[in-house]
Amino acid sequence: MTDFTYLEDAERRARRYLQTLGERRVFPDQAALDGLARFDEPLPDDGRPGSETVALLDEAGSPATVASNGPNYYGFVIGGTLPQVLAAERLTSAWDQCASSFANSPAAHKIEQRAAEWVLDALGLPGDSGVTFGTTSTACGMACLTAARRELLARQGWDFDAQGLAGAPGIRVVVSEAAHVTLLKVLRVLGFGLDTIVKAPVDAFGRVDPDRLPPLDDRTILCLQAGEVNTGEFDPFAEILPRARAAAAWVHVDGAFGLWTKLSPRLRHLAEGAELADSWTVDGHKWLNTPYDGSIGICRKAGALSEAMNSDAAYSSASPDSQKNLGIEFSRRARGIAIWAALRSLGRRGVAEMLERNCRQARRLADMLEGAGATVLNRVVLNQVVFRLETDDATRAFTERAVDTGKIWFGPTVWQGRTACRLSVSNWQSTDETIEAAGELLAGVARSVREG
Repeated sequence: MTDFTYLEDAERRARRYLQTLGERRVFPDQAALDGLARFDEPLPDDGRPGSETVALLDEAGSPATVASNGPNYYGFVIGGTLPQVLAAERLTSAWDQCASSFANSPAAHKIEQRAAEWVLDALGLPGDSGVTFGTTSTACGMACLTAARRELLARQGWDFDAQGLAGAPGIRVVVSEAAHVTLLKVLRVLGFGLDTIVKAPVDAFGRVDPDRLPPLDDRTILCLQAGEVNTGEFDPFAEILPRARAAAAWVHVDGAFGLWTKLSPRLRHLAEGAELADSWTVDGHKWLNTPYDGSIGICRKAGALSEAMNSDAAYSSASPDSQKNLGIEFSRRARGIAIWAALRSLGRRGVAEMLERNCRQARRLADMLEGAGATVLNRVVLNQVVFRLETDDATRAFTERAVDTGKIWFGPTVWQGRTACRLSVSNWQSTDETIEAAGELLAGVARSVREG
């Protein structure tokens, strides 16, 4: 009989890890990093006991992790994992389903269908849109933009599936000057040369300027943002989208974390007009606080997505809304279950409250930084705070000293050509108390840098 007792040991160790997150260094110290040498072992001739493997992971691996699952991590828009979702993930992992279609897993297919319906409802998007649950916004964006190019070429009478790209009518891509690097990566991988991509000028806040928007036509893919990675700003969708629709351009919205504001009565005005686009990407593993490897791609025209991504075979035929026919992956885990669990656990009001709380907390951090003499560079319309000290050297020293305390982690950035720091407040565990402690720590570090 198979011995599963080491699963119980792993669960105990995982629970202890989560319970001590607030006591851990946010970034590991040198001793923990040196401890990773325990993994430098040759491939064993005979398998080792599962209990021994779990112990090694915990004893050598846990100390060298970044405590991004806790409330003291502000480095990127990374939420922790909600405990309800973590529990759902435990069971989903035990199921070990290949969630490609109903035939592979009726349960996964049904739950991901429901998750898709809830996502569309939450974001105020057309209920008949196609929804893919993929690994990242990069993968989901690739699916959406492949569908976009294929659809625009079809309107020109070009069969992309049969004829490929050689000799095809040209498709023009317009992106924000502040576009996220992953969007540029997708476009590069899809064969859009970076030198051919048109950059739309942005205003002082990092939003695409409607008055300087490049010309659009029915051979154009326009990519906009709901939540610029530094400032958290939103492109002015309500001004730009009607013009794009009139030109028959395809509009894709990179809404990795910002689109969730649609659930908040206080914040939804930021994304007003985004629902007029043709495709969207949004992450669960950022502000919805689901585990990593959980993003969503949405296409207004479901058929455009399912035809572009179809992977039916003689031995594996499935409905157009099967996940293998909507995204990049064929063999895949049921990522949508975590999205379903988060939305079911929090509900509309729970998501809205979490987002609104984090935005209020970001504003509080900005106020405390300004009180300590730092210059806040953005308007803090969302959960992002970009700031700097008087000089580049002082700003870099500030980051190093703060991180060296082990009590906080955030990273450097560059905004409008100047060295800066960026704080992202996106963890469900962030309380007003943890924010006050972080603000006091940062103020103290700022004073110490000035004093030399």
